Amino acid sequence: MKYRKLGATDIDVSVICLGTMTWGEQNTRDEAFAQMDYALDQGVNFFDTAELYAIPARAETQGATERIIGEWFRARGSRDKVFLASKVSGPGPGWIDHIRGGRGRFDRADISAALDASLKRLQTDRIDLYQLHWPERKTNFFGRLGYTVEDDDDATPIIDTLVALAEQVRAGKIRYIGLSNETPWGVMKFLQYAAIAELPRVMTVQNPYNLLNRTYEIGLAEVSHRERCGLLAYSPLGFGVLSGKYLGGARPEGARITLWPEYARYTNPRAQQATEAYVRLAQAHGLDPAQMALAYVHSRPFLTSTIIGATNMEQLKQDIASIDLELPSEVLEGIEAIHQDNPNPSP
Repeated sequence: MKYRKLGATDIDVSVICLGTMTWGEQNTRDEAFAQMDYALDQGVNFFDTAELYAIPARAETQGATERIIGEWFRARGSRDKVFLASKVSGPGPGWIDHIRGGRGRFDRADISAALDASLKRLQTDRIDLYQLHWPERKTNFFGRLGYTVEDDDDATPIIDTLVALAEQVRAGKIRYIGLSNETPWGVMKFLQYAAIAELPRVMTVQNPYNLLNRTYEIGLAEVSHRERCGLLAYSPLGFGVLSGKYLGGARPEGARITLWPEYARYTNPRAQQATEAYVRLAQAHGLDPAQMALAYVHSRPFLTSTIIGATNMEQLKQDIASIDLELPSEVLEGIEAIHQDNPNPSP
């Protein structure tokens, strides 16, 4: 395994982070236990979850993933071997009404309630990295590129959110804070207020990043590099699309897009065209397409960790093994050529 510093800290986290959002939906408790056992044995010391999980978001499975992780901590006695990240949900009226009525404020009351509930499910006294899952304010995220001016005067001021998080840091319930699905403006405002008011500093940004979506490079990569606020890349395989398993209209049994075809972010015609080109490139060099796609993400200098997710052990082993793959220059050149022909088909 390889390791990098978490933000401006002296903490080493594995370049591969174990994603967990399928546990409690696509994966059983026993399957999740097997994944955590294997990942830890392979040197993965970084796990990521959220109060929202399992995915898709449903009242019946909300919190199931954190409960499974908590049961594993208790059964294995491995809490101190894992750098644990979780997230507090933002607003989602009509989508996640089962979580605080869908209101999702990042104020003192909601952060305290969400954190305490997560700690109880996780059977721990602290979360090492606590992240805001998506912005409370109205802005462009979850695949939306254009910014539309909308009234969000009732959103919690960023400074108030930082003060609320600082209280939890002082209480020992949080060690560090992070953002997710954020914009360059958002990250810089959090950093600015933290510096001015001596409040907790954002250490990571968890956003999508993969061969089909490199929009992070446009503004956020420089922020990550210059501000020591590294990327935690989620969806590094684009919902599994970059493995090539959905090409030609294939829908493998039990796969995410087979089960939930509405997850169409990475299956539009341009994305399929680009995926075909990436798969051909990998095959021409004797590489597994999924491992090539992951190795590219691992290699980015603004990255802290790549969040992988697997629904079976074969996938997990293959994904973790990608850490040993160094892409030769001709493959990197081929990736850039495909990107120029098919830039960000799945933002």
